[in-house]
Order: sequence, then C-alpha cells, then structure tokens
Amino acid sequence: MTLPDDFKQCVDFHGHVCPGLVLGYQATRFGLEWLREHRAEDEEIVAIVENDACFVDAVQVLSGCTFGKGNFIFRDYGKIAVTFLSRNSNRGVRISLKPDKTPSDPKHRELFQKIQRGDATEEERKEFYKLHEKRSTELLQKKPEELFNIKEVEMILPPKARIEPSVICDECHEPTMKSKTLEHHGRILCKECAQAISGRGE
Repeated sequence: MTLPDDFKQCVDFHGHVCPGLVLGYQATRFGLEWLREHRAEDEEIVAIVENDACFVDAVQVLSGCTFGKGNFIFRDYGKIAVTFLSRNSNRGVRISLKPDKTPSDPKHRELFQKIQRGDATEEERKEFYKLHEKRSTELLQKKPEELFNIKEVEMILPPKARIEPSVICDECHEPTMKSKTLEHHGRILCKECAQAISGRGE
C-alpha cells in the first residue's frame, strides 16, 4: 500500500515500519483532530506518554512535542496511551488502546523471541519481518476509533520549560542546571556525584 506522507516522516525518524509506530501515528492523529490542533511549533501542545517504545516516536514527529521543548512527558506505566493537552483551548484528551485490538499472533511472537535470543535463521528473520509488515499494514488501514478509547480529561498544564544558568559541580566540575543540584556539606553537587558520594558513605 502507499504510505501517507506524514507516516513516512515517522518511519524516517524511527528507522522502520512496525505495529507500535503505526499505533502511535494513529493515536496522535486522533488526538490532534479531537483537539482541533496542528503540530506544535513551540509548546502549544503537551504530550504525556505512558510507554517508552516505538509508539512514542510517532507521537513526537506528528505532535511536535519533544523532550527538548519540555512539552513531552514520560510516565513509565507500560500502557499504549497518550494524553494531549492544549494551551490554546485548555482542553485535554487521553487516547488509550482498546483491549484485544492487537491480538497476539503465536508465530509472530515465536519468531520475535528467536530474533531476541539471536538464534533465528535468515529465513525466519524474513518471515518475521513479513508478518511484522502485514500487521503494521492492517493497523494502518483501521480507523483510529476502532483501535482506541478517547476520553476528555481535566489536568493542570505543566509549567513551560525553564531556561536557567548552570553552576559548576564541586566534584566533577561539569556545568549543571542550578535547580538540579544538591548541597552536601557545603558543596554544590550534581545529582550523579551526590549519589556516588552518598554510596561511599561520605
């Protein structure tokens, strides 16, 4: 099938086509359409993702929410879900995968486990990627409302990203954002050095 141009952008960023990327693409398009928003140039939209897998790469590409802008928030819940908040309308929406909408294929899972272990043959690798592409195509052809639950949410918008001067850590001498430092026996330390010194019992 011919891939949509905006999905091709997600593939270019992520590196390959896979079911997780398709789900992120579908969820983000669904959320932005619901909010009547376009891709954020700055911090107009905030995205809160609940997994750190392929899904989130499509969220970043389509929504314009990124770690660097400070409008991309990760919560380690292990769920295929994302919440979008709009600073323009003060509206929010959470999109989450419906149960049993991506049923497990035993053969696909078996081949994936072999690849993970490093003992898959070349033929098995080819078969896996063929199944992978087939599942991705099937998901891409579905309507987002077939895949996801969508729920309006009320949340306090997080503050915009802060830009602040750095201070020098007294241990490693690396510049560190001032608000991320700790004081230890009169010394200003970055969190990494503070943890190391604490671990040594100093």
